[in-house]
Amino acid sequence: MNNIDIYQKMLLILLAVLILHLIILVLLFVSTIANAWTVGGTKNTDLWYSCLTTNAGYHCSSASNEDWIQAVQALMVLSVLFCLFSLVFFMCQLFTLVKGGRFFFTAVFQILASLFVMCGAIIYTVMRPDGEEDAAFGFAYILAWVSFPLCLVSGLIYIVLRKRE
Repeated sequence: MNNIDIYQKMLLILLAVLILHLIILVLLFVSTIANAWTVGGTKNTDLWYSCLTTNAGYHCSSASNEDWIQAVQALMVLSVLFCLFSLVFFMCQLFTLVKGGRFFFTAVFQILASLFVMCGAIIYTVMRPDGEEDAAFGFAYILAWVSFPLCLVSGLIYIVLRKRE
């Protein structure tokens, strides 16, 4: 194998890691802002609002001020921020890291983001509001759980990944 083949493979790996990171960031962002953590019949609940659909229209009120929902809000916002910071650190390390160096700093922030989203989803699972009989977890809740293992795997990839010239 010549140097051009190795260079092309490394570029493909870096591109794949970057795309995975962007997908995770979008998943975390959507799961944090979407109004579908709990859905059922005429009521949708998320981290920020509880909305009720009636014949008169769509009425939303702020989420409760209970400690558990504020903890979930904080953890999800932290997960988005840490994922964003790790992306910025990855881009910086990509151009400043010495040959053979590992992306440890990026990995730490990405793994912390995965732990934050896991803790937030666990708290919501245990403490979610019981609104209606037919209430179920919505797509935003599922996106949060999907982003957890992806974020963790991404962090582990950053630990293994080495910079080559």
